Amino acid sequence: MQFSQIYGHQETKQLLLNSVQAQHVAHAQLFFGPEGGANLALALAYAQYLNCETPTAEDSCGTCSSCSKISKLIHPDVNFVMPVTKTKDQSEALSKNFIKHWRTFLADSPYQTLNDWMQYIGADNKQGNIAREESRELIRTTALKAFEAKYKVVIIWLPELLHSTTANALLKLLEEPPAATVFLLVSNSTDKVLTTILSRTQLVKVRMFTEEEVIYYLTEQQNVDKDTAYQVAQLAEGNLQAARVLSKEMTSDYFTFFLSWMRLCYNHKFDGIIEQSEDFQKLGRENQKNFLQFALNLLRKVLLYGVDSQLITFLPAPELDFVQKFSKLIHQGNGAQLSEQINEAHYHIERNAHPKITFLDTSIQIAHLIRPVA
Repeated sequence: MQFSQIYGHQETKQLLLNSVQAQHVAHAQLFFGPEGGANLALALAYAQYLNCETPTAEDSCGTCSSCSKISKLIHPDVNFVMPVTKTKDQSEALSKNFIKHWRTFLADSPYQTLNDWMQYIGADNKQGNIAREESRELIRTTALKAFEAKYKVVIIWLPELLHSTTANALLKLLEEPPAATVFLLVSNSTDKVLTTILSRTQLVKVRMFTEEEVIYYLTEQQNVDKDTAYQVAQLAEGNLQAARVLSKEMTSDYFTFFLSWMRLCYNHKFDGIIEQSEDFQKLGRENQKNFLQFALNLLRKVLLYGVDSQLITFLPAPELDFVQKFSKLIHQGNGAQLSEQINEAHYHIERNAHPKITFLDTSIQIAHLIRPVA
């Protein structure tokens, strides 16, 4: 993978590029970021840049023998350790037994989550971890010199799931690192990683994706139309994998539906609300939950705009127009109560409450709350 294939994160890319160019490559680095973020993708791109035969100042070449092998995840000097479990096809829970699955999994997207991985390998309801048996494989792998690359790279995905035995084996390797070996740990939860391991790694903090980056990814790479991409970006909250899933699930224009709903509530047109409750029921449970989450996010932006318009850095024109107008009706005096009503509706829908009744009840409460600033 090349840095150019990762959307945004220019500041982190430059940090990684500078470390290689200045020949200050730490032997152990921890890429910490949220689920659905770019931490694994950046680790892959960094591993490729480290061993590129003809790197540029901005990226790996992408065409040399090393880049070609690493991009296909078949380079003998780039090794992976990831959480696995026993499955119908594999009786031994070792990373090497799942490497073929891992290659196709990452080829689909490097932004996927642990839950996606467990489902992909057919783990059913089993929990994945990096088993104690992995410690022997880790020691054996790092004892060997690099076959053809400048650096032997070991990428450990989700070290927070290391068995204590394996964690201790890794700790010893980090204390006395093998020559020309770089450990890249990719974590979503550093508070669950041994503090002794953390203290021996250089932290690379990876922020979540911005709304603009999510929209660009959806429109340019997933062929999602702009209106849908705008709405998905607000729901995904920087999680690119969630954005991929939501873009496939979304079957309705949430913003248009929400705008109509707020107008009906403000004007106390309950006959229209009853009609709209029928449409809400037809959305299906996942879309109902997603719509209510979208409504919460948009309400938050209305409140932020009311405090300081500069706090809203990005919104498509129709939504910005709504935010500007409704900031006179949704404010600090009623914002918390409105959010509470929609949160309650989401809670009840999630627990299989009747969607039409839930929508009607929430609408009545909102109608009483929406009013101009006194």
